[in-house]
Amino acid sequence: MNLLRTEFRKIFPYRTFWVILAIYAVLMVLLLYGSTSMQINGKMLGDETFQFPGLWMRLTYVAHFFNLLLGILIIVLVTDEYSYRTIRQQVIDGLSRAEVVLSKFYVVLALAVFSTVFVLALGLYFGLIYSSDKSVNGIFSQIDYLPYYFVQAVAYMALAMLFAFIIRKSGLAIIAFIAYTKIVEPLIHFQLPDHIDKYFPMKALDSLTPMPGQEIVGQLTSPIEQLSPAMASLPSLLYVGLFLLLTYAVLKLRDL
Repeated sequence: MNLLRTEFRKIFPYRTFWVILAIYAVLMVLLLYGSTSMQINGKMLGDETFQFPGLWMRLTYVAHFFNLLLGILIIVLVTDEYSYRTIRQQVIDGLSRAEVVLSKFYVVLALAVFSTVFVLALGLYFGLIYSSDKSVNGIFSQIDYLPYYFVQAVAYMALAMLFAFIIRKSGLAIIAFIAYTKIVEPLIHFQLPDHIDKYFPMKALDSLTPMPGQEIVGQLTSPIEQLSPAMASLPSLLYVGLFLLLTYAVLKLRDL
């Protein structure tokens, strides 16, 4: 808790932190509000999308695209500390390098809790307005997608933190993070069979919040072998541990 309090004292006065967090929240709200007024085949999209219990699968799938913003936020926080030599000063003042990594990971956990609670609040708000089934069973029967989303958000930010510690420059780290998640690993997937690449980091993480209607898409095209959210949880947690170990190794082996 002392490490987290120290991090919060540095973060809360930081305007960039609040700007990126506001962009994250506003964009998601605007996207959901905009979808309520769209029509497909004469039906309001909001009436179809925000129906319990399927709402949770659809909402976490949409929310997972915004994990990139959370990752960018972590990169900015870490690289700015390198720019201002804050990390070096913390180690000089007696903080171990493991504690430095843990303090940043606690921020990752706090942001993942915030984003998960935010998605929960949005789901309840839109669901209670548009869903025809407002029973307790209808609302909560598929809410397990939220903890899957939480694990996914933590893993995305842990990977972003690793890039930040390796590269140390915000612009380059952001480019490398986005390039790996959206270009490099997807290109690797094309070269490997599904029964192997489904265990790769980004594909395992994306399996936590699968695309609604994936089965229908698979019938129209070639089916894609993918882990279920439950099966993807363990590999995703293992990747979180791996990202943290690599971050610690980078910090330990390199000069501050």
